[in-house]
Amino acid sequence: MVHKERVNNMDISSFTAEEIKDPTGILTGKRYEFFLDIDVDEDDELYSDQGIRLRVLYYKGEEDEKILNYHFQDNATKSILDFALDEEEEIIIGKFCKAQLAE
Repeated sequence: MVHKERVNNMDISSFTAEEIKDPTGILTGKRYEFFLDIDVDEDDELYSDQGIRLRVLYYKGEEDEKILNYHFQDNATKSILDFALDEEEEIIIGKFCKAQLAE
């Protein structure tokens, strides 16, 4: 899905989302895996010519929704990048995921 949303120095250019099924039925709530394709400014240390992707594991329960985990991945090498979102960026990404599930 194509989507443009600015998060500080990066743009979400597209994303996919899929529910992760719990085969055991033990876990409460639902879990989703988001892949956000990110365009980063060239002067940012996270920049890659081939682009980067942010993988987000997102939880949605009856009373709570939140990011469980995330990591950046280089599109060219598929390697995990050792970067973290700052608090404001994490809030924005959480709101983005929540909004996409509401649609």
